[in-house]
Amino acid sequence: MTAATAVWDVLLGVAVLGVCSSTIFLFMVLAAAVRWRRGASAAQQAAAATPRSSLPAVTIFKPVHGMEARLEDNLESFFRQNYPSFEVILGARDADDAGLQVAEKVRQRYPQVKSRVVVSGPPTWPNAKVFSLSKMLPLSANDYFVISDSDVRVSTDFLRDVIPTLLDRKIGLVTCPYRGVPAGDFWSTLEALGMSVEMPSGVMVADMLEGIRFALGPAVALRRDGLEKIGGIAATADYYSDDFVLGNLIWAAGYKVIFSHHIVQHVLTPRSLKRTLGDQLRWMKSTRFSRPLGHVGTGLTYAVPFGILGLVAGVATRHVALGVGLFAAAFMNRRGFHESSGPIGGSGVGSYRRPAGFVLGVALSGPRLSGLSDLGG
Repeated sequence: MTAATAVWDVLLGVAVLGVCSSTIFLFMVLAAAVRWRRGASAAQQAAAATPRSSLPAVTIFKPVHGMEARLEDNLESFFRQNYPSFEVILGARDADDAGLQVAEKVRQRYPQVKSRVVVSGPPTWPNAKVFSLSKMLPLSANDYFVISDSDVRVSTDFLRDVIPTLLDRKIGLVTCPYRGVPAGDFWSTLEALGMSVEMPSGVMVADMLEGIRFALGPAVALRRDGLEKIGGIAATADYYSDDFVLGNLIWAAGYKVIFSHHIVQHVLTPRSLKRTLGDQLRWMKSTRFSRPLGHVGTGLTYAVPFGILGLVAGVATRHVALGVGLFAAAFMNRRGFHESSGPIGGSGVGSYRRPAGFVLGVALSGPRLSGLSDLGG
């Protein structure tokens, strides 16, 4: 046996391991998705059964920075809530911020909704968003908060669905799953696919294995007591992944963190390949620092790269049937996603109502947050 043959044999073994590990993860996601669907149905019924008279007043915090495509529609969705008592506090670094000008238009359109604007000034903390929130939070007299990014759009029943969960005092934070909404270009479509399939699959598995111990940034709901117990929003000021840290600190303080049944929309803007790769790199760095061993384990959830490796190594070692079988397994995973997950459209990518398509899509590109599920430690 030559050295080259030995190397190809090892690579073929790696491909077999990778296809097997990604397939195992696929079934884990299937179980987690079915579990989430059942829990979501029960949570939906519980929220609907909560009397309106029992719903507490809520403050929605919306930091904005600069102009974004569809920003006006995103902000307006929070003013259109079917909820008895809520206010919206918008924040920006300076009064001339283009995003703030859009926010003012929305405010004027909904004078019946209590709202105000906070100009925080230049940030003096590493995380500019958290600095803005530190100026916004003291203006609320309510005990129930929602913190949401400017590129998020919600349905009119968002508050009605999410806030009742926090009436259980053991629960300190509710974090929402989200669908990516592409801008119509290729790269935002690809990004939306990742947000709608990769991200929630890893989070659902994490929830199944150990419970949620973190938060997702697009939309979180929490109570004042939980935030105060961790030392206020300033406790997250030094972190890039302030959402992850916020949820983790509240969990560490003895509260439960819940993965909500309510899905929000993460609205994307047109982007280039360079920006897409930059976003992916930042998210991977974030996961690596949050859960380093789990980040390494993420590599074992990617099916297609292992399928391609298996095909090449199989041909090189004359195990052609095995190589073709490995590649076919990866291809069928991807093919099943295209047939089952639905088209990429205005409401996002795929459908949470069809777990089979949701799961099959994971086979191509394992979950960005699978590191959070302790698959690798």
